[in-house]
Amino acid sequence: MTRLWIPPLSLTECTRGLMVRSTVGVPLLPTQRFNHYPATPLCSISWWFSGEVEMLTAGQPVSLEAVRSAVPARCAFSGPHTRPTVSWSSGEAHGMMLLLLPDAVQQLTGIDPGHWTNTLVDVAEVLPVPWQQFCKDVSAAHNDDERIRRIEAFLSPLWRTARPARALGANRYSDWVQGLALRAATSHVGRGVRQIERRIRLWAGMPMRELRGFGRAERMFFAAMAIADGQKPKWSELAVETGYSDQSHLCRESRRITGCTPEELLHRIASDEGFWPYRIWQ
Repeated sequence: MTRLWIPPLSLTECTRGLMVRSTVGVPLLPTQRFNHYPATPLCSISWWFSGEVEMLTAGQPVSLEAVRSAVPARCAFSGPHTRPTVSWSSGEAHGMMLLLLPDAVQQLTGIDPGHWTNTLVDVAEVLPVPWQQFCKDVSAAHNDDERIRRIEAFLSPLWRTARPARALGANRYSDWVQGLALRAATSHVGRGVRQIERRIRLWAGMPMRELRGFGRAERMFFAAMAIADGQKPKWSELAVETGYSDQSHLCRESRRITGCTPEELLHRIASDEGFWPYRIWQ
């Protein structure tokens, strides 16, 4: 069972959503228990309610023989990721992942998202005490619907108070990056190019160039997925339409963010159980 919670309009500047995954009662083969996640500028809080989950060491081929390490806690925080990640469950598992915009994390908690790039750590190591208690409250809920209600009840009043005056709602990375750049440029303290870049990096944990790359990749993903079934995308045309210099540029960025070429990615989304985090956004 997979489920995607889309936040209400009041929280779209704070969170992109919540992914829920349960394989309890689902007879999967060991090779079907991988979970493939793309590189992302987002931060996340992950809960594992049942089952054992391990992370594959970055950069190695995905196989059952790959080196793995147990997740650091039943509730863990992750900063932005500049490379794709893969986890594996030894059996049935149930968990959820809250996807948070990095500037909102910085605004709400005071932590530097960039400091936690490519990491997964116990929430006790990074989040303030009220957030740690929030994580425990979510874990203690009896079902996913109640967990979602607790997440929304916790975030809504906090964001209502902390929300920047120039924050813009965003359904796509490109919209969010554009709003971030506008807010940085119109800040009353320092409006030079370097100052704006430093401000964006402080808020988001990544430079503007890299954030724009995620925006291009997301545009390409949704454009490719929108093409009718049975039709093969014309990658050279799609590359230009979504902001790449050419097809080679598209392939390089696709490999960097997903670990696959665009054509391979579409095939894996359609046929590989482990690519459920991509299918859930279709």
